[in-house]
Amino acid sequence: MTADPRAPRDLSLYRPNAGIVLFDAGGLTWLGRRKDARGPWVWQWPQGGMDEGEDAESAALRELYEETGVTPAMVEKLGEIEGWLAYDFPPEVLRQKRKNWRGQKQRWFAYRFLGSDADFDLTAVPPQEFESFRWAPLDAAPQLIIPWKRPVYEAVAAAFATFARRAGET
Repeated sequence: MTADPRAPRDLSLYRPNAGIVLFDAGGLTWLGRRKDARGPWVWQWPQGGMDEGEDAESAALRELYEETGVTPAMVEKLGEIEGWLAYDFPPEVLRQKRKNWRGQKQRWFAYRFLGSDADFDLTAVPPQEFESFRWAPLDAAPQLIIPWKRPVYEAVAAAFATFARRAGET
Protein backbone atom coordinates (compact mmCIF):
# COMPACT_ATOMS: atom_id res chain seq x y z
CA MET A 1 0.00 0.00 0.00
CA THR A 2 1.41 3.38 -1.01
CA ALA A 3 0.31 6.76 0.30
CA ASP A 4 1.53 8.72 -2.75
CA PRO A 5 -1.63 9.30 -4.84
CA ARG A 6 0.42 9.64 -8.06
CA ALA A 7 2.72 6.65 -7.46
CA PRO A 8 2.91 4.18 -10.35
CA ARG A 9 0.47 1.30 -9.90
CA ASP A 10 -1.75 -0.97 -11.96
CA LEU A 11 -4.78 1.33 -12.22
CA SER A 12 -6.93 -1.47 -13.67
CA LEU A 13 -7.20 -2.74 -10.07
CA TYR A 14 -8.75 0.53 -8.87
CA ARG A 15 -12.41 1.59 -9.08
CA PRO A 16 -12.88 4.69 -11.28
CA ASN A 17 -14.21 7.61 -9.28
CA ALA A 18 -14.71 11.36 -9.75
CA GLY A 19 -15.01 14.24 -7.32
CA ILE A 20 -15.70 17.95 -7.12
CA VAL A 21 -14.32 20.60 -4.85
CA LEU A 22 -17.07 23.21 -4.74
CA PHE A 23 -15.91 26.73 -3.84
CA ASP A 24 -18.14 29.55 -2.66
CA ALA A 25 -17.57 33.22 -3.57
CA GLY A 26 -15.40 33.61 -0.46
CA GLY A 27 -13.07 30.77 -1.44
CA LEU A 28 -14.36 28.24 1.10
CA THR A 29 -15.09 24.65 0.08
CA TRP A 30 -18.27 22.66 0.58
CA LEU A 31 -17.93 19.62 2.85
CA GLY A 32 -20.66 17.07 3.47
CA ARG A 33 -21.04 15.14 6.72
CA ARG A 34 -21.41 11.49 5.69
CA LYS A 35 -24.66 10.03 6.96
CA ASP A 36 -23.17 6.59 7.67
CA ALA A 37 -19.85 7.73 9.17
CA ARG A 38 -18.91 7.70 12.84
CA GLY A 39 -15.91 9.08 14.63
CA PRO A 40 -13.81 12.17 13.94
CA TRP A 41 -13.48 11.78 10.15
CA VAL A 42 -17.00 12.22 8.80
CA TRP A 43 -16.53 15.04 6.27
CA GLN A 44 -15.75 14.85 2.56
CA TRP A 45 -16.17 16.56 -0.80
CA PRO A 46 -18.80 15.19 -3.23
CA GLN A 47 -17.40 12.17 -5.05
CA GLY A 48 -18.43 8.79 -6.34
CA GLY A 49 -18.04 6.00 -8.83
CA MET A 50 -18.04 6.45 -12.57
CA ASP A 51 -20.59 4.50 -14.59
CA GLU A 52 -19.42 2.32 -17.49
CA GLY A 53 -18.62 4.58 -20.47
CA GLU A 54 -19.11 7.79 -18.47
CA ASP A 55 -16.41 10.45 -18.71
CA ALA A 56 -14.91 11.76 -15.47
CA GLU A 57 -16.35 15.27 -15.55
CA SER A 58 -19.87 14.04 -16.32
CA ALA A 59 -19.55 11.61 -13.41
CA ALA A 60 -18.37 14.38 -11.08
CA LEU A 61 -21.31 16.62 -12.03
CA ARG A 62 -23.74 13.70 -11.67
CA GLU A 63 -22.36 12.90 -8.23
CA LEU A 64 -22.59 16.58 -7.27
CA TYR A 65 -26.29 16.57 -8.17
CA GLU A 66 -27.03 13.19 -6.55
CA GLU A 67 -25.33 14.14 -3.28
CA THR A 68 -26.16 17.85 -3.00
CA GLY A 69 -29.01 18.68 -5.39
CA VAL A 70 -26.76 21.22 -7.16
CA THR A 71 -27.20 21.23 -10.94
CA PRO A 72 -24.59 22.17 -13.57
CA ALA A 73 -26.43 25.49 -14.11
CA MET A 74 -25.53 26.46 -10.52
CA VAL A 75 -21.76 26.12 -10.99
CA GLU A 76 -18.90 27.32 -13.17
CA LYS A 77 -15.78 25.30 -13.85
CA LEU A 78 -12.52 26.57 -12.40
CA GLY A 79 -10.15 23.72 -13.26
CA GLU A 80 -9.27 20.06 -13.01
CA ILE A 81 -6.40 17.78 -12.10
CA GLU A 82 -5.04 15.93 -15.11
CA GLY A 83 -4.64 12.21 -14.61
CA TRP A 84 -5.63 9.93 -11.78
CA LEU A 85 -5.02 10.23 -8.06
CA ALA A 86 -5.36 6.89 -6.29
CA TYR A 87 -5.59 5.44 -2.82
CA ASP A 88 -5.64 1.90 -1.48
CA PHE A 89 -8.37 0.55 0.76
CA PRO A 90 -6.93 -0.52 4.13
CA PRO A 91 -7.06 -4.28 4.84
CA GLU A 92 -9.96 -3.95 7.30
CA VAL A 93 -12.09 -2.23 4.65
CA LEU A 94 -11.22 -4.85 2.04
CA ARG A 95 -12.26 -7.61 4.46
CA GLN A 96 -15.34 -5.87 5.82
CA LYS A 97 -16.88 -4.84 2.52
CA ARG A 98 -15.46 -7.64 0.36
CA LYS A 99 -14.13 -5.11 -2.12
CA ASN A 100 -13.35 -6.28 -5.65
CA TRP A 101 -11.01 -3.32 -6.06
CA ARG A 102 -7.66 -2.62 -4.42
CA GLY A 103 -8.74 1.01 -3.96
CA GLN A 104 -10.04 3.93 -5.95
CA LYS A 105 -8.55 6.03 -8.75
CA GLN A 106 -10.03 9.50 -8.85
CA ARG A 107 -10.31 12.46 -11.21
CA TRP A 108 -10.91 15.81 -9.48
CA PHE A 109 -12.61 19.00 -10.67
CA ALA A 110 -12.94 22.47 -9.12
CA TYR A 111 -16.16 24.45 -9.55
CA ARG A 112 -17.43 27.76 -8.19
CA PHE A 113 -20.92 27.58 -6.66
CA LEU A 114 -23.15 30.39 -7.96
CA GLY A 115 -26.20 29.81 -5.76
CA SER A 116 -27.09 30.11 -2.09
CA ASP A 117 -27.15 27.57 0.73
CA ALA A 118 -30.92 27.23 0.23
CA ASP A 119 -30.20 25.58 -3.15
CA PHE A 120 -28.72 22.47 -1.51
CA ASP A 121 -30.99 19.42 -1.27
CA LEU A 122 -29.18 16.52 0.40
CA THR A 123 -32.17 14.25 -0.29
CA ALA A 124 -32.34 15.00 -4.06
CA VAL A 125 -31.48 11.42 -5.03
CA PRO A 126 -31.84 8.50 -2.58
CA PRO A 127 -30.05 7.03 -0.83
CA GLN A 128 -28.98 10.14 1.04
CA GLU A 129 -25.19 10.31 1.38
CA PHE A 130 -24.80 13.43 3.53
CA GLU A 131 -26.80 14.45 6.60
CA SER A 132 -25.50 18.03 6.72
CA PHE A 133 -22.89 20.31 5.19
CA ARG A 134 -20.61 23.20 6.01
CA TRP A 135 -18.18 25.54 4.29
CA ALA A 136 -14.53 25.28 5.33
CA PRO A 137 -11.13 26.49 4.19
CA LEU A 138 -9.57 24.30 1.49
CA ASP A 139 -6.51 23.50 3.58
CA ALA A 140 -8.70 22.27 6.47
CA ALA A 141 -10.35 19.50 4.42
CA PRO A 142 -7.48 16.95 4.46
CA GLN A 143 -7.56 16.78 8.26
CA LEU A 144 -11.32 16.10 8.21
CA ILE A 145 -11.18 13.11 5.85
CA ILE A 146 -10.56 9.53 6.94
CA PRO A 147 -6.75 9.07 7.16
CA TRP A 148 -6.37 6.55 4.32
CA LYS A 149 -7.89 9.05 1.85
CA ARG A 150 -5.87 11.98 3.21
CA PRO A 151 -2.95 11.91 0.70
CA VAL A 152 -5.44 12.37 -2.16
CA TYR A 153 -7.13 15.26 -0.35
CA GLU A 154 -3.74 16.86 0.30
CA ALA A 155 -2.86 16.60 -3.41
CA VAL A 156 -6.25 18.04 -4.40
CA ALA A 157 -5.91 20.91 -1.92
CA ALA A 158 -2.45 21.74 -3.26
CA ALA A 159 -3.63 21.62 -6.88
CA PHE A 160 -6.67 23.83 -6.25
CA ALA A 161 -5.11 26.32 -3.80
CA THR A 162 -5.34 29.12 -6.33
CA PHE A 163 -9.15 28.82 -6.31
CA ALA A 164 -9.37 29.26 -2.55
CA ARG A 165 -9.10 33.03 -2.85
CA ARG A 166 -12.26 35.11 -2.96
CA ALA A 167 -14.12 35.36 -6.27
CA GLY A 168 -12.90 38.37 -8.21
CA GLU A 169 -9.49 38.59 -6.49
CA THR A 170 -6.41 38.45 -8.68
